[in-house]
Amino acid sequence: MENSKNYHDEQNNLNTLRMREVMSTLPHFCRQFFRGIQEYTSSRTRLAYAYDLRVFFEFLHSHNSALSQTDITEFPLTVLDQIMREDIEEYMDYITYYIKDGKEYTNNERGKKRKLSALKSFYNYFFCAELIKTNPAALVPLPKQHEKEIVRLDVDEVAILLDQVEDGENLTKSQLKYHNKTKIRDIALLTLLLGTGIRVSECVGLDIHDVDFKNNGIKIRRKGGYEAIIYFGDEVADALHNYLEKRHHIIPMEGHENALFLSMQNRRITVRAVENLVKKYASNVTGLKKITPHKLRSTYGTALYHETGDIYLVADVLGHKDVNTTRKHYAALEDNRRRMAAKAVQLREKTSDHPANSEL
Repeated sequence: MENSKNYHDEQNNLNTLRMREVMSTLPHFCRQFFRGIQEYTSSRTRLAYAYDLRVFFEFLHSHNSALSQTDITEFPLTVLDQIMREDIEEYMDYITYYIKDGKEYTNNERGKKRKLSALKSFYNYFFCAELIKTNPAALVPLPKQHEKEIVRLDVDEVAILLDQVEDGENLTKSQLKYHNKTKIRDIALLTLLLGTGIRVSECVGLDIHDVDFKNNGIKIRRKGGYEAIIYFGDEVADALHNYLEKRHHIIPMEGHENALFLSMQNRRITVRAVENLVKKYASNVTGLKKITPHKLRSTYGTALYHETGDIYLVADVLGHKDVNTTRKHYAALEDNRRRMAAKAVQLREKTSDHPANSEL
């Protein structure tokens, strides 16, 4: 049991290896930046920054005649002071659509915002350390991001989805072959996602000992690395109990002994596998919206807010560090509640003999 891999540590190790690969393609001074932000960022965030910065330096290398003669890894730190605001604006225009090694890449508002945020953090680090004199990235505003409508399941759609998992109706013959083997696991997994609102990465990272039936709680690792206890209801408890009865008879692959949810290969199930199984069941339900594991999270958040009206509770349970993130996601619901407020307070009792109601 001691050799069983902790999912989160394993992911950090993988990110570290990927990071080393990307770092070998970046200017040497980038290493100082990533060391500087290591204490307050996750390995996943740093890796995303590294990929985004590589796109920036590749743009400079291919679009700046003075820099095209120098290998990217040999760029000196002084190159940052040569970049003007216009250069960064051109870069933002470039990443809207570009081709690299014959492959097309596009970035929508969200993608462009993320890449500019990475560049702003990068410049800010060296500027605050007084290693560069200018900070052109600070002069470029983040692109305005238009909010998308939140797709969530209605109560009847949740029931239809779970019924689909239970009876396998509309599945293909090949899907039905595996359905009997995975049905109990899939019901437990989807019920857990719908009944707690946890992220899919938090779900696949669960170990058996993270489930506490005495208090009906699960211990999860949030984004940012901190741990939290999330509580679940009887429906989730029943589904987990049913699955664990079967899970205890499965012999996992070495290194995956503690994993709660196992794949058909008896390894810890992956994020991609969960995404695929949600897609499989949802696509077979007539009229059901296009849903992903994240849509199940939105469904839970919506239901919780409807029941409690407590945006701070929703933020806490969903693991949002800033309640404004939650408020932004559930703004439409907030507006509906405000409309209810208009009818909730009556200033004067309506009577038939009130002058305003009397016939002239």
